[in-house]
Amino acid sequence: MRALEDALGYHFKDQALLREALRHSSYANEHRGENAVSNERLEFLGDSVLGFVTAEFLFRQHPDAPEGELTRVRAQLVCEESLHEIAQRLGLGQYLCLGHGEEVGGGRERASILADATEAVIAAVYLDGGIEAAGALIHRVLLDDARETRAAAQRRDYKTAMQEYVQRKPGQTLSYRLTGEAGPDHAKTFTVAVQLGGETVGSGSGHSKKEAEQMAARNALERFGAIP
Repeated sequence: MRALEDALGYHFKDQALLREALRHSSYANEHRGENAVSNERLEFLGDSVLGFVTAEFLFRQHPDAPEGELTRVRAQLVCEESLHEIAQRLGLGQYLCLGHGEEVGGGRERASILADATEAVIAAVYLDGGIEAAGALIHRVLLDDARETRAAAQRRDYKTAMQEYVQRKPGQTLSYRLTGEAGPDHAKTFTVAVQLGGETVGSGSGHSKKEAEQMAARNALERFGAIP
């Protein structure tokens, strides 16, 4: 557990909270005689703590943004895909307590389980160290400029905007080409080039091919002076 605490940048006074945060319901159901409690209640609390800290961050960062815009960005930042990515970077899967069925079924790599465990860990930090400790963790692993930029890119469908731009220029063929992959399997970074008539007009990177394509389209639109 010490290695996980080092990765979190937080060390627990009450280790039982961290153990509970890592205990999936499948494990709790198989160990009822031991009074094992699952992480579902912590997940519920962690979802609210995460939502509050993220909302406050966006509220302060974007004083002129309307409510709808803030809501969309927050939803993208705290979605399952984003929390799954955080769990992978923290190596959370190796610390989970799973029931036999989930263990053999690949539960340690399942996005929904890892995302839920991330929320539970946030709640455990909140209960152990208060909102300042939980907020520091969330800012450290989630709220950075690069991630917010990616969230904005995913919120605005740059691929559709690129397609609409190309349609105004007859005879141009639009395509996307994967040009690179880097990093371990659990945290790959993909690089994609967007091409018009076989000529590269933009490139972008992301943690999925879809995200990389969005960033490539955004890069091309910026070069054309056509950001929506």
